[in-house]
Formats: sequence, structure tokens, C-alpha cells
Amino acid sequence: MQPTAPPPYPVNFSVAYPDRPLNRLTSFFRLFMIIPIVILLGTVYSGGSDWGQWGGDDGGNAENVVYGFGGVLFFGPLLMILFRKKYPRWWFDWNLELQRFANRVTVYFVLMDDRYPATDDQQSVRLDYLYPGGTLNRFLPIVKWLLAIPHYVVLFFLHIGAVVAVVVTWFAILFTGRYPRALFDYVEGVLRWQNRVTAYAFTLVTDRYPPFRLAP
Repeated sequence: MQPTAPPPYPVNFSVAYPDRPLNRLTSFFRLFMIIPIVILLGTVYSGGSDWGQWGGDDGGNAENVVYGFGGVLFFGPLLMILFRKKYPRWWFDWNLELQRFANRVTVYFVLMDDRYPATDDQQSVRLDYLYPGGTLNRFLPIVKWLLAIPHYVVLFFLHIGAVVAVVVTWFAILFTGRYPRALFDYVEGVLRWQNRVTAYAFTLVTDRYPPFRLAP
């Protein structure tokens, strides 16, 4: 009797390989062309809140309020999972769409696509989370960031390799117009690994420990 294969990891990430000549001009100036979309991403990715006052004057009552919103939702889902064992669906959707947008910007920056990143269209990037419903462990989110430390160490070295791969690819595109497939697969694998760790330790959408592999 053959052992049953484990179910696929509940975080799926892939980038369609551009089997065509890439734009050499935009690739050459990619470091500058990405600035506007990075600024836009920063406006929705920067978390934190600001305090202000609503109503009242020198002699009246004023009500303190919190305004401002953005970034990956972490503490909210953590508290909901801890006390209610629930991940609100719209918080889940927010984190997923924000990660999709961030990955499109990253993929453009590392030259894997020469189309300017869209704010809503998935383009060549596919990122999917399996909605956990009420299946998450109540207390595990408190320590996930700590349990993921081995991944941080491995990813540090993988990202160094990815930087080298992107520099080599930059020259390859300028001379040939193509992204070397082996380098593309490596960079895609690093991004896949990073997304799995993010989903486990920060967006908290799964309790399954991320696998130590670049492949799907």
C-alpha cells in the first residue's frame, strides 16, 4: 500500500514565464520606473494609526478618535483567532489582495514581467490563500513568528542569491531580450518561499509549517 501524499500547501504562488522578448529599454531603467508604483504601494502598505479630535472647541467636549488605515492586518486577526477562533473573511481578503499587489510590484522590479504593475489585475502573478475558516489553532499565532526563525535564516541567503540572479538577468535581457529560464525558476522559488512564510507567520492564514523548498 503506497503512502498517501500530503495535501498541497494552502498557499500557492507562481509567475508565468515571459516566453517572449522583454522590453530592453524599460528593463534598463527599471530602478527608476518602479518609483511611482512603490510610492503608491507605500501609501496602502504603511500601517499605523493617527490620533485626532472630533468636535468640540475650547470650552466644549471633544471626542478622541483613531483614523488612518493600511498595511498587512496582523494584530486584529491574531486577537480574533485567539479569542473567537475566527478569521474575518474581509480581513482575509484584504491581506490576500495587498500581498498580490505587493508581489506584482516585486515581480516587475526583479524583471520577471515588463508590464507595469496593475493595482487590481493579477497579470502574470498568481497568489492564492486557502481560506481557513474556523480551523486555526487558537494559540499558535502568538508564537508563529518565533517558530519561523529557521526560515528567516535560510531566506537571508536565498535572497542574496536572488539579487545576484537579477543582476545577471539584467545584463541578459539587455543583450538577448530574454530572462534565462533557470534564473527565473530560482527567483520564482524564492518569492514562493517568502510568500509561504509571510502567510504562516504574519498574515496567519495557515497553521501548516512552510516547507523548506523552492518548488510548488
